[in-house]
Formats: sequence, C-alpha cells, structure tokens
Amino acid sequence: MFCIQCEQTVRTSESSGCQSQKGVCGKTAETSDLQDLLITVLAGLSGWIIEGKAQQLETENAQRFIPFALFSTLTNVNFDPERIVSFAIQATQLRDELAKQLGKNIDHPLANLSLKGNDVATLSKQASNFSFNATGHINKDTLGLQLLNLYGLKGAAAYYEHAQALGQFSDELSFEIVKHLAWLGSTPTNDNELLDNAMAIGQLNFKIMQLLELAETNSFGHPIPTEVNRKPTKGKAILVSGHDLNDLKLLLEQTEGTGINVYTHGELLPAHGYPLLKQYTHLKGNYGGAWQMQQREFMRFPGPILMTSNCIIDPTLGAYQDRIWTRSMVGWPGVKHITDDNFSPIIEQAKTMIGFTQTEIEESITVGFGRETLLGASDSLLSMFGDKSLRHAFLVGGCDGRSVGRDYYSEFTQSVPKDCVVLTLGCAKYRFNDQAFGDINGLPRLIDIGQCNDSFAAIMLAVNLAEKLGCSVNDLPLSIVLSWFEQKAIVVLLTLLSLGVKNIYTGPQMPAFLTPNLLKILTHQYGIKAISDVESDMKKMLVA
Repeated sequence: MFCIQCEQTVRTSESSGCQSQKGVCGKTAETSDLQDLLITVLAGLSGWIIEGKAQQLETENAQRFIPFALFSTLTNVNFDPERIVSFAIQATQLRDELAKQLGKNIDHPLANLSLKGNDVATLSKQASNFSFNATGHINKDTLGLQLLNLYGLKGAAAYYEHAQALGQFSDELSFEIVKHLAWLGSTPTNDNELLDNAMAIGQLNFKIMQLLELAETNSFGHPIPTEVNRKPTKGKAILVSGHDLNDLKLLLEQTEGTGINVYTHGELLPAHGYPLLKQYTHLKGNYGGAWQMQQREFMRFPGPILMTSNCIIDPTLGAYQDRIWTRSMVGWPGVKHITDDNFSPIIEQAKTMIGFTQTEIEESITVGFGRETLLGASDSLLSMFGDKSLRHAFLVGGCDGRSVGRDYYSEFTQSVPKDCVVLTLGCAKYRFNDQAFGDINGLPRLIDIGQCNDSFAAIMLAVNLAEKLGCSVNDLPLSIVLSWFEQKAIVVLLTLLSLGVKNIYTGPQMPAFLTPNLLKILTHQYGIKAISDVESDMKKMLVA
C-alpha cells in the first residue's frame, strides 16, 4: 500500500504516505492496492476509447463509466474491495468489447493488461504491483507532479460524475478526461509537460463545473437565500449525506405523505436553497456538521442514513452499520447498498425506528447564495467597495477535516474586520457558520455559496466584479483562503491557478505529495502561500 492523496496521510521526516496495513482514513492495504489496479485498468481502457473514437465506434458507455469508477477511488468513498474488483472487471469487459470491434492492437503500455482472476484474494496479489510507490525509480519531484495530475483528474472526474447523475453527458468533456487518463497511464516524466498538463486539468474542471451548475439549476432551479433549521422536529426521520441532490429529490418524492421527515447532513446543507427541493415540507432541516463528526452524530441519529457520495467513514465505531445505506460509487464492507432508485427499504426501516421524540427550539443558518443571487448583488458590492462601507472580501472555503490546525479557519473568520465579508463554500464552513456575523448595510457578512460543487458561482462572481472594474481578479479587494482535504479541493486549486488567480492561501498544511522543490515552483509561478498565524495573514491580505 502507498496512498498519499489526502491531507490526513502519514507524514514523517523520512517519507510520507500511508504504507501500512490500514490508512489513516480506515482504508485497508488490500482496498488501496485494488484501487490502484482499477486506475491502471481504466488508463488502459482510455487508450482503447481514444482509438475507438478515431474509428468512429460507439464509446459513450465506456466514457460514462470512467468518471464513475475514478470517483470510487477518492478519499472516503469506497472501502469495499468486492465492489472495487467488480469495477475493474467491468472496465476490462468494456475494453474487450472495443478491442473486438477494432480487431487490432493499440499502442498503449496498458492496452493489454489482463486481470489474473476475478476475486479479491487473487487480484490483491496482482494489485500490489501497481501501487504508486514513492520509493520507485522516478524521482520524487516527478512523482509528485504525476500525482498532482492524477489527483486533480480524480477530482474533475468526481465533479463530472455529479453532472452525469443529473442527466448531463458531454462527449467533449468526458473524452478530455479519457485523454488525460490515457496520457498519465503512459507514465510521462517530463516535469514541464506534467505541470502544463495539471493546468490543463484545471481548465477542464472549469468547464465541468459550468456543466455541473447547469445540471443542478436545470433540475432544481437557481438557489435563493433560505434559512435552514439546525434543530430536530418530532417524528420519524431519515438523514441524507454526501453531495447528490438527485438522490435527495428521489427520497423526498418517495417519503412524501409517509410522515417521515428528511434531514440533510454535511455537504447537502445547500440543498435547502433550491426552489424545487424547498417545496417539500418534510425536508425539515440540517442535522450535524462536517463529515469528520459523523461517527458521533450518526450514532445519535434516531433513523436510517443514506450516504450518496463521499465522505463515508467507519460506521462500526458508532455501531450504526445496520442502518446506514450506500448509493452509487459509495461502499463499505457489510453495509447495505441501494442499486436502483427504489428507497423503500430505507423508508420501511425508518418506520420501525423511534425518530426524534421532541421538537427543539429552532436555530437557523442561511444558505442559498447561488450564482444568480451573487451576480444580482454585484453592483451593490461595487457600490459598497466604492464608498468604503465594504473594505474587503474573504473567500474561506474548501474541505473540513480532523487534523490539528483547522481551528485556524474559525479563528480567521472571527478576526475578519466588521467592514469586510466572508464568502464560503464546501464543508469548511462548519468551522464558523454557527457564529453571528451580522450584516453591512443589509448585506450578510457571511455568504454561503453552497457545496464545493458550486465553486463555479464564486469564480464567476470574481470574474464579473473584475470585468466591471476593468481590472484582473488579482486586483480585486478579495483574498482566497482554502482549506483542502482531498482530491476535489486539489482540482479546484488547479482550476483557480489555471485561470491566473494568484496569492491563494492554503492549509492547514501543504499536500504531502508536493515536494519542497514543487512547492517552490508553485510559490514562484502562482504565489501560493501556506497559512501561518491568523494575525499575520490577515494583515498581509488587507494590505494586498
């Protein structure tokens, strides 16, 4: 096992990366190695898709599958080795279908990689040969750039899969994912090419984020500012976590009139701002905080839980494994999985459980500042910047996590001067969204843009303001403070860098796969800065 893709990875003075029988996230070496094998098989399949497309063969099924399968290898998504094996087998079947139609071999180093079996035990032995091991023959700077590309591509694939789940398929964008994966499968070693390609993945993700916003707003309407109750209401209950708005909609449809209340958790908090979802009166509110708190919170939740995407963690520690259900690419060994759109087993389980026994006094937070709302307020923002009633804006967002140092984000937002606003997205907001920020001339000082999936809205607000002021985004009175944890955050960072955004502060620590040499390059070319202490960082941002 060698896994270094997320912020919680093991770090030592000699080497970094989880390399034992179990990673910090709880992923076993067996599952980790099988995921590396899956990625390798997908890279080979990508080569066949490219040739098949050149010969005008039908490749849509394979193109749809690759982002889905890549998503399963992200941090805290699928811990089930049986499911990972099934994805690898499906990839080889898709490859063999294309190979049969082409009737010839192709020039790709992974084109003919054969699985040595179809079970976990056999494939685990083969998989150990495909671990992304930092002690291999390539130097660590090159390996770091390869991983920057791979992890960025994983994040982009995940965002694309979210769009696919809402009925959006783009032959162009899915094929770009395929081309990047095929190229990475050829093990490129030119550092300049790898850095340029990482920026190209960032550009690809910008287009994917635009497609995802289209998918969401076409399906549910444009988000509008909405107060969300954070306290429970008496009655039977189901909790929905992850990011998938469509699964939430399906569950709301199927629970309507049953007397069961539905609650969101984690990154589904912004769902309350969508007009179509708001119309369901049994969507009662949000329960709990960010993903890393789920074991304690899920243990106490008096109903079943539906996990629709990342970020699942070990349910056995809270002894709720018998009432958590997974969907789509998500998996945990022994946990029940919903393979179709029928949620009746979850609903029936909810009916047998006690639910909340009393209604607590409401406590609300406001969400729903989507792109239309933000752009509609851009003139007011410019006016406030002009008359100095608004001095500066801080975008503080990204992922939350368990590591030491994440209190920085709550301390930072509480230190923001009263004549400044905080924009936020992603689950990092749970560090501070329960605090009273007040307003400036009626403008909320805390503006929740939504999920990490909604980064496009934040980017377009900055672009719109810069265009109206006739300057670059880097000249705006705006500072970006990112909290990263996993691969979606990595690709959002690549997107910002590829758009020319500089001087981004990131933490709580830099990715372990970025070597000191790579960090120097990123600092020199893009002005990336590591967070330090709140007071010093705040002073630098306010005078920038």
